[in-house]
Amino acid sequence: MTKNILLTISYDGSGFHGWQKQPGQKTVQGYLEETFSRLFNREILLSGTSRTDAGVHAFAQRASFKTDISIPVERLAMVMNNALCGREKTSFGLSPVRIVDAVEMPDDFHARFSCKGKEYIYKIKAGGPDADSVFNRNYLYYVKGSLDVDKMDEAAKKLVGRKDFKSFEASGGNPRETTVREIFEAGVTGKEDGIIEFHVSGDGFLYNMVRIMTGTLVEIGRGKYEPEYIETITEACDRRLAGHTAPPFGLYLAKVFY
Repeated sequence: MTKNILLTISYDGSGFHGWQKQPGQKTVQGYLEETFSRLFNREILLSGTSRTDAGVHAFAQRASFKTDISIPVERLAMVMNNALCGREKTSFGLSPVRIVDAVEMPDDFHARFSCKGKEYIYKIKAGGPDADSVFNRNYLYYVKGSLDVDKMDEAAKKLVGRKDFKSFEASGGNPRETTVREIFEAGVTGKEDGIIEFHVSGDGFLYNMVRIMTGTLVEIGRGKYEPEYIETITEACDRRLAGHTAPPFGLYLAKVFY
């Protein structure tokens, strides 16, 4: 009997060329499909929710696939994680990818097309590199100088709503029918450990949209623009007005909504 399985997946994206399978590149999707096809002795093809870029991480990527394997669904995550760890070269090696959960879904469910929205988190450390940066360089965006978190938060909240976000789309992505998206929530907070987090959720995101939003907020935090300028950027529908594209390694796919 064929089952439709939904996986929740966390991964360290620093060693991968993004989620989506590409010829000659190590990708998360390709890595998982290769591991699971070998494990179950049949072709496993995953449909992922988000095509995260090279270097981007995930707390909760989602992917679905259909299979007739007899292993109980409640044991799948354990079996898959054992296979992933088995690919590591050291005896106690942990995989950079982990299956957080596996559940059976209705036959018409699809991880990508059934998605109603996503939440991303971008992590920043102001002040530039420090003693710990050698260990965190793939997981935080180190920004020189100080940032005004309150102004960044004020600007982020102006992104909320259904708007044309063409100004925050990088060239080179797949052509879109529309650049209108709805942002449900957006905000910037400073943590006790000195890390600044930009949280944003919406019904969909354009190519590099969160990274361009982050770069713009960083420039507002530096004092280059006032928070109100975010509205000018959005209304202009002109990428040249927005800030720089923040690097991929501070970005995390945090949640997928169904």
